[in-house]
Amino acid sequence: MELLIEKIKNEGTVLSSSILKVDSFLNHQIDPQLMLEIGKEFAERFADCGITKIVTIESSGIAPAVMAGLQLQVPVVFARKRKSLTLVNDLITSSVYSFTKEETSEISISNKYLSENDKVLIIDDFLANGQAALGLVEIAIKAGASVEGIGIVIEKGFQEGGRILRNKGYRVESLAIINSLENGIVSFENSTERKAELA
Repeated sequence: MELLIEKIKNEGTVLSSSILKVDSFLNHQIDPQLMLEIGKEFAERFADCGITKIVTIESSGIAPAVMAGLQLQVPVVFARKRKSLTLVNDLITSSVYSFTKEETSEISISNKYLSENDKVLIIDDFLANGQAALGLVEIAIKAGASVEGIGIVIEKGFQEGGRILRNKGYRVESLAIINSLENGIVSFENSTERKAELA
């Protein structure tokens, strides 16, 4: 996804060797045109999976998930991190630790919107240590749904999340994989490197 990579190069800010700030287009201010292209890309990559639901987590995963849902013509369900007076009964839950916020959240989805008949595509903005994705996988499994794939906008390839998910047998498609943020420079993985590693 050259458009995404250019956006990261031009607008991303490296805050440390492990943190990349992309709040000008992804997780604070949102670039709708970029999200549309991201949605098209995810829909194309998972077109043959028979997806019936897209599952994400609030709030930064919602924009790319909705655009993918629009392309695949399926509903999008997002896991809530906060308690709600309207979301109290028949919840499927999981605990997720956030390394950037340094806190554990209980995420939840109503079992009304996820069932054993669903083929799920999980979408999120970042993949680092894999905690959010694993939490969503756990919820899908508790609902009896099958996880057909995991779509990630930006994967930090130097952290363990991608390896953990792939080792568990999940198909992970990341639109941009970052090898390093050392010395304030964003270094991207070449897609042929990933193919060689998976071969």
